[in-house]
Amino acid sequence: MGDVRLARSAQDVALAYAIRAEVFVVEQGVPTDLELDDLDGDADHFLAYAHGRPVGAARLVVERPGFPGAPDAPGPVGHLGRLAVRRGMRGSGLGVALVRAVEARARQRGLAVMALSAQTYAIGFYERLGYTAHGPEFDDAGLPHRWMTATL
Repeated sequence: MGDVRLARSAQDVALAYAIRAEVFVVEQGVPTDLELDDLDGDADHFLAYAHGRPVGAARLVVERPGFPGAPDAPGPVGHLGRLAVRRGMRGSGLGVALVRAVEARARQRGLAVMALSAQTYAIGFYERLGYTAHGPEFDDAGLPHRWMTATL
């Protein structure tokens, strides 16, 4: 059906941003200035492809221990974020493939713990992939979220 690739060029990253804008800004009403942030410059970006077209994106940010929402971890934490799959491809397994690709990259980078800020409607999706929700619900860009973590 599809595959996931690490973004290797500025053009790849621009494609990831375009998918994120379609899902978060257009569909969900997140302001553009909140969707793109200062973490993007240091992130590993991923693209999911189906039938040769980019249809999904995600990113991995390596965070210092103790960042807000992070689990108690002695070392850096992988922060999975900005997971987006275009509407017509949701339910195809590409979201799972993106999560697994981000986790694999985190392992390559020597990380043992992952954290993410999940929109509350997506908590079940992440739970099925081994993540556990913790802490109270909070607002991020006008949408309810909870922190989730997993050990790699």
